[in-house]
Amino acid sequence: MAFFRHSHLCEDEAATIALARDFSARLLPLGAVCVCLQGTLGMGKSVFARAAIRALSAGIGAAGADSGSDSGAQAQIDVPSPTFTLVQSYAIAGEKEREIWHFDLYRLESPDDVFDLSWEDALADHIMLVEWPERLGAYMPRNRIDVVIEAVDNVPKARRITITPHGTMTCLDPTNTDFDPDKGRL
Repeated sequence: MAFFRHSHLCEDEAATIALARDFSARLLPLGAVCVCLQGTLGMGKSVFARAAIRALSAGIGAAGADSGSDSGAQAQIDVPSPTFTLVQSYAIAGEKEREIWHFDLYRLESPDDVFDLSWEDALADHIMLVEWPERLGAYMPRNRIDVVIEAVDNVPKARRITITPHGTMTCLDPTNTDFDPDKGRL
C-alpha cells in the first residue's frame, strides 16, 4: 500500500485500524516524530491512536515481526484515553530509549500548559500522537505529520483520512517536488 497518498478511504473502523497499523510501522525509522491527529469529536482519532500504539508496543510492522495479523499481545495492551491525564506513554517493542507519547489536549486550558507535560522531551526523543493539536496554538510543531479524519457523506461508519507531512517531514512525501527516491519513501 502506498503510504503518503493524499487521502485514504476507510469504509469502517477495521479499515481505520489497518491504516493506523501500517502508518505506525512507517514511523519506526523516523526517530522523534510528532503526529497530529485532527478531526471533530467522534471521528476516530482515539481509534487511530490506539491501533498505532498497540502495533508499536507489540512490534507489529517491526523488522522480523508479524505484520500480517493481530497478535494476542497487541489485543491485550490496555490503551486508555489520556483525556484526564492529558498524556500517557508506552514502550516500543525492541527499543530501550524511545517511547510512544499519546497526548490528548482537549482539556488543555492554555497552550503554555503543554510544557507541564514534558512536551519538549517528547518532541526531542519520542514518537508523539497528539489529539486536539489545535490547542497548541503557536506551539504547533513545524516538523510534523498531520492525520486528518473526516466523515464521509452518506456513509455513517466511513472515514476519509488525509495524511500530510510538514516541515522536514515533507521529504517523506513522494508527491513533493523535492522528494529524493534514493533516500527511500514511506
